[in-house]
Amino acid sequence: MTSAEPSPSRAVAPAAREATRPDGPGWESGPVIRRAALVRVPRADEPPLTEEHVRGASPVARLVTARPWVMDVTVAVVIALVGVVGSGFIWETANGAIAIGLYPRDAGVTERVTTTWLVGTGVGAGLLLLRRARPLTVTVLLTAATLLSLHVAGVIGVLGACLACALYSVAAARGTTTTWVVFGAVLTVVTLALWRWQDLGLIEIIAWSGANTSQPSEWVQYRDEPLFSPGRRMGSVLLLVALLLLGVAVGSAARSRRLHAADLVERYRALARERDDSAALARAAERAHIAREMHDVVAHSLTVMIALADGADAAFERAPDRSRAAVRQVADTGRSALADMQRVLGALGPPSGGDDRVTPTEVDLSTVVERFGTAGLAVTATGLDTALPDDTSVRLAVLRILGEALTNVLRHAPGASSVEVAVRRTPTTVEVDVVDGGGARAGDGPGTGRGIVGMRERAALLGGHVEAGPRPDGGWQVHAVLPWADDAGGS
Repeated sequence: MTSAEPSPSRAVAPAAREATRPDGPGWESGPVIRRAALVRVPRADEPPLTEEHVRGASPVARLVTARPWVMDVTVAVVIALVGVVGSGFIWETANGAIAIGLYPRDAGVTERVTTTWLVGTGVGAGLLLLRRARPLTVTVLLTAATLLSLHVAGVIGVLGACLACALYSVAAARGTTTTWVVFGAVLTVVTLALWRWQDLGLIEIIAWSGANTSQPSEWVQYRDEPLFSPGRRMGSVLLLVALLLLGVAVGSAARSRRLHAADLVERYRALARERDDSAALARAAERAHIAREMHDVVAHSLTVMIALADGADAAFERAPDRSRAAVRQVADTGRSALADMQRVLGALGPPSGGDDRVTPTEVDLSTVVERFGTAGLAVTATGLDTALPDDTSVRLAVLRILGEALTNVLRHAPGASSVEVAVRRTPTTVEVDVVDGGGARAGDGPGTGRGIVGMRERAALLGGHVEAGPRPDGGWQVHAVLPWADDAGGS
């Protein structure tokens, strides 16, 4: 059992350790984790972060993480080797105890103690192979094997170290409460059994293994068993407590590192999800913006072009000059619409490093109103020469809202007796009013309502609002209020 051994999931590095990225595309920007509370927002082309990346472990640790059975087998083999070597020492200790008269010479104590030691070694090593999958079960079985070894031969052998490894697995896989409850139960049961039955422990191995066994003395008085010694028992108890505490401490540290790495990975993934959500929202906002622009360019221009073409056709024979003027207006409107369309589509390309906002071809309100007047609307306008703010967004919004309102009149209220347009600028806002008296004939249908939604969205983006609806005495009214910032930056 080592601190480099992974827990049932995967061990991780300390919190303040930097995570090194694997070689490959997307990781050249440096480490992901600088400190426990700092996680860089991932790029879209980066591979997903895993606990191994956070841990930044050595090749051996990565091998153990990929193949946990390697560490399980290694621990079992080490325990087995220690047990086999220790069986030689316990054999000498038993003979030394017999030589100084602590056991009868013909009681077979040496064979019983050595055999129990080796059997306990085999059982402990075998059970440790299962500790990762069944830590609590293995701990219970090892505790039972320890009690049996003490009762039969008065020795623990390497089963104390096996219990420490089992408690490591419990601490690495279970919560703090479960770990300490199991630790307390194991320590209490094994301590009581050790205090009652142990005859040969580490202190006895050190003290008795060097006794002279070549020439038994006739003056030695042989006993049935060694005398009880609280001092020797206390030494074995302290050694047991140290081993068990070491297992719990290392296992708890491994679990904490694993949970910390999992938390960092989850934060990283949450940032990645937030990045993807933000990108999706940005794409949706851009689609809505493009849809508004396309609607304004296509619907407004086509509506005017259709009205002009119809007027030119109707006046072709009786007023050829007016027909030619209307045709020229159709051509001008088409060129303007084509230029606006190119600007809209150009905004979809890669960023140019400058201001990529779509700007209209025409920002002269008089030209826009005149075009609708040529298309057949009886427009009365005031404030068209009002100096609009330098903010492109405000100027574009005024132009688009005015065009949408007049387009709706042309489509849904043909033959309107009057259309009043008013543009006003205050120290903090720009206001646009379009009022019509109602159409003389049926329009093109109820429409989709997208135009009004677009006007309200444009105003909302600037912090303003649009009110559109029927008038009590007939007709339709559009009232838009658009805030703007003055040159000094105030509003």
